[in-house]
Amino acid sequence: MRIPRLFIDTDLNENTTITLPDSTFQHVCKVLRLKSDHPLRIFNSRGGQYHATLCDVEKRSASISITQFEPLNNESPILVTVGQTLSRGERMDYAIQKSVEAGVYAIQPLFSERCEVKLQSDRIEKRLQHWQQVAISAAEQCGRGIVPVVHPPAELTDWLVECKDMLKLTLHHHSAKPINKFECPANKQVALLIGPEGGLSEKEVQLSESNGFNAITLGPRVLRTETAPIVALSVINTLWGDI
Repeated sequence: MRIPRLFIDTDLNENTTITLPDSTFQHVCKVLRLKSDHPLRIFNSRGGQYHATLCDVEKRSASISITQFEPLNNESPILVTVGQTLSRGERMDYAIQKSVEAGVYAIQPLFSERCEVKLQSDRIEKRLQHWQQVAISAAEQCGRGIVPVVHPPAELTDWLVECKDMLKLTLHHHSAKPINKFECPANKQVALLIGPEGGLSEKEVQLSESNGFNAITLGPRVLRTETAPIVALSVINTLWGDI
């Protein structure tokens, strides 16, 4: 029997019963068509997960009975914040989804010189909610007890200045310095800058270097913007993390 995992943004405690939020009810009872007594796993991004059972299924509502807390030990020891320059359509969704699966700590969408995505202020909040839901769904699927935060989009130049007290890396295929030439920082924090589909401009690469970022390569092949974070996170966790 498949046991769905659900993110519920509320306080969770053993031996309690809570009413499902409307959106979760729609997914569980209308889309998945689960019935009373079906087992569930639920989490609230505060670490670990709870065993639970669906109950009191009505036409427009349902509850879950929470039983046992289960600690999880599957978060990467390396706290990687990916500065992901915005890309079009599903490419950005893919980058966020797979970064969560690969163990990312947080995601910072960025506007850059060659970024082809232009978001008006009235669309930014809607896109941010969509991206956060992509992260939630990925965390549900891959068994994480914490949902990485997708921060509001920022200008690349502003984010470069904000990154402090961490190993700062820029993926740049013209660089000849591989990532394995660096040592894991003592505080286990890494900032990873990834350019858009057209790449970072030389001016932006130089600006990142002036702010303490190190241009690195992941090999002789040019990676797509949505592929780069997955490969980089895999390499980082192989070198210093839990792979």
